[in-house]
This record gives sequence, structure tokens and C-alpha cells, in this order.
Amino acid sequence: MGWHAGLWWWLVTAAVAAAAAAGAAAEGEVAVGAAAPRRHAYAAMMYMGTPRDYEFYVATRVMMRSLGRLSAAADRVVIASLDVPPRWVQELKDDGVKVVSVENLKNPYEKQENFNMRFKLTLNKLYAWSLVSYERVVMLDSDNIFLQNTDELFQCGQFCAVFINPCIFHTGLFVLQPSMAVFKNMLRELAVGRENPDGADQGFLASYFPDLLDQPMFHPPTNGTKLEGTYRLPLGYQMDASYYYLKLRWSIPCGPNSVITFPSAPWFKPWYWWSWPVLPLGLSWHEQRREHLGYSSEIPVVLIQAVLYIGVIAVTRLARPSLSKMCYNRRMEKSTMFLLSLLRVVAAWSMLAAYTIPFFIIPRTVHPLLGWPLYLLGSFSLSSIVINTFLLHPFSVLTTWFGIIGALFVMSFPWYLNGVVRALAVFAYAFCCAPLIWASLVKTMSSLQVLVERDAFRLGEPNQNAEFMKVY
Repeated sequence: MGWHAGLWWWLVTAAVAAAAAAGAAAEGEVAVGAAAPRRHAYAAMMYMGTPRDYEFYVATRVMMRSLGRLSAAADRVVIASLDVPPRWVQELKDDGVKVVSVENLKNPYEKQENFNMRFKLTLNKLYAWSLVSYERVVMLDSDNIFLQNTDELFQCGQFCAVFINPCIFHTGLFVLQPSMAVFKNMLRELAVGRENPDGADQGFLASYFPDLLDQPMFHPPTNGTKLEGTYRLPLGYQMDASYYYLKLRWSIPCGPNSVITFPSAPWFKPWYWWSWPVLPLGLSWHEQRREHLGYSSEIPVVLIQAVLYIGVIAVTRLARPSLSKMCYNRRMEKSTMFLLSLLRVVAAWSMLAAYTIPFFIIPRTVHPLLGWPLYLLGSFSLSSIVINTFLLHPFSVLTTWFGIIGALFVMSFPWYLNGVVRALAVFAYAFCCAPLIWASLVKTMSSLQVLVERDAFRLGEPNQNAEFMKVY
């Protein structure tokens, strides 16, 4: 009996030791697998020298984080010029992004007649071909929103891009096979001045790959193999936001609806707070930022401005500043007419400033649901100064303020049949509001004239019959 018990104990001990060894071996294999370099990468670029550097930095972080949340089986790489602030570089690394520092490529097309200086450093995108540690790279602009995982793009060939324009492919997203030979050849083409219609990366790459329109459409092989050659990508990989605005829904039949791009006017990129509800998709980008990055850098500034505006409203209600002391004069003299004209100009510019100053000092990348209330609060507080200073009727000054609120509701109404109906509704609202705003402006100017006729400043020597009074 003791012999059997000893044998059983030995077998149990051996089994436990074997299981522990197997577990350790499995953990070692996982560690080795985790340390193994990935074969693919999603890449974007960052450079300095434009008024919108910070906005593109935020947009790049949001896009890279969204790729991480989609479990992309690839590295995330940012090709950053050497002058990108170290703090930004470190925050990208903290997000799990690999940063490749490069020198800015000199743009030989700066002297072109149609050259736009905001494209001066976009040729840094060519550094993507120097990422030779990867088999395939998906190069991205920062104004992309990913709706789903797009790792099948790494099965595409040496160069693949989407044709948003019927004749010119878009470089907001393209697939490439890194190659130092191709990269060096591109640098030589830059040196000799290869034809480039716009002087940017778009024109250069369209010139470098002139036959892409004639290539077959990319369809990822089901067995996971990589294709060779060049291919056109389906439109679903670069869905122009303009297509959405027409029907207020996506209807891209060719390929999966995977990536939204915003190749629109620079000041209507989706990360600006005023992009929604002017452009309905602006909220989609901000929802991705709220989920992946947050607004910790802008919230303190928003709170300070809100407190300041509330303080201005309180002071104007309590102190009620006015035009101070005035002289009674029943005759419309030349000096009085001059004063009336001056007051009209000053009042008009003051009202314009009340509606424009808050717009420009709000952090541009704040969420629209924070930006618009802050703008309305700021314009209301500055308008209250104008009302009390010039003794104007509140409604005549605030007509525009109420009109802006109405326009926001009209644009954000969620049940339009399509974009055409939405555009017509906005146009009809503006058509109806324009006479009211004009009438309020006329009423404001008339009230100024009554004020000057009743209590005008006397220029020159004082009239003996003048009675000094204070207008409240």
C-alpha cells in the first residue's frame, strides 16, 4: 500500500512539473511573439510651419488612437519633422505610436504660379517609401475617420490609391511597398523638377504613377496572400464627406464603407467646433475624439472664458455704463450731425465685434456642444455692453443672436429627407431672417439719432442755456 502511495505521489509531482514547464514555455513563446516586429504599418506625417499645426497634431492623435481601438494588426507610425515639439513627440509615443524623425524635404515647386504655401512641406509624405522595415504601409492624412478595421489593405500591391476625382487619385490614403530604390528615385525626380500641377504631394504622386487609372480594382484575396503590381482602391476606402451631405447617409456601393475623408476647404475640417451643425459629419469626428482622447487641454480655457463672460454680464447689469454726461441742445448743428455719424459707425462696429470676437478666441478644437454655447454666451455678454453703453433697445441688438440660435436648430434638425431638403430649409430660414436683421439694424441707427438729438455732446464753447444731465 505504501509503495502504491509513493508511486502516485511521484506521478502527481511529475505532472505538476510538466505543466509548469509547459506554461513557462507558452509564456516564453507569447513574449517572443509580442516582441517580434510587425510587418505592416499605418503611417501619417507631421510638420511645423502653418497656423494650424496644433489642430493637425490633435487630429493625428485621434486618428492613431482610433486605429488602436479597432485592433489594427499593424504598427502606427508618425513621420515627424525635426522641429515638431518634443512634448508632442512624447505624447505620441505614450499613445503607442512610433515616431520617425526626418528632415523636411525642400519643395522645388515653391516658385510655381499656382503654388499654395500650405503645401510647402507635404512632400515629406515621400518618406513613407523609406520605411523599409515594413512589407506594406498605408499612408494617411490626418483628416480621416475610420469606421472599421481595414487591415486587408496590406494585401494590396506596390501602390494602390482611391479615385475620388474621376481622373486623379487621392493621396489622403494609399498603400505602398517601401523601397529605398523607389525613394531615392523620387528624390532624383524632385531634383530634376518632375512635372507637378499643384506643387504638393498630390500632384507629384499623380505624375509619378500616371497609369493608375487603367489598373484593375483591388479585391483582397480570401487566402490572405499579397498582390503584386498597382491597383485602384474601391471608393469605400476614401469616402468623400461631400457624398454624405447629398443624401445624409452613405450609399457607396463599391467596396466596404470603411474610411471617411474631408478634402474640403481648410477651415471646414471636422475638428473645428463650428464644423457642426454646419457640416453634419463634424460631430462624428468629435465623438471619436471624445472617446479616444478627450478635451483636457481645452477645458480650462473654456471655463475661464465662461466665467469672464458671466462676470461681464453681471457688471453691465449692475453698473449700467452709458454715454456719461451730455448736453441738451435742440438745434441740429454740424457738430451734432458729425457726432451722429460717428456714433453710428462706432455702434455698428461694436455690434460686429460682439459677434466676432468670441468666435476667434474659443479654442478651435473644442467639442461643438461646448463651443457653440460658449460662443452664444460670449456674444450675449459683449452685446450687453453695447446695449448699455449706447442705450439701445435690447431686442434690436439681440435679433442677430436669436437668429444664430434659430439657424443652429434648423441645421441640426435630424429628420431631413436628404441634403437637398436640408439646404433648402437653411436657405428659406436665411431668407426669412434677413429682413428682420435689417429692420433691427435700422431701428438701432434710428434710436442713436433720437439719442443724439435729445442729449448730444456740445463741441466748442458751452451754451448758456444748456442743461447738464446724466442719461440712465
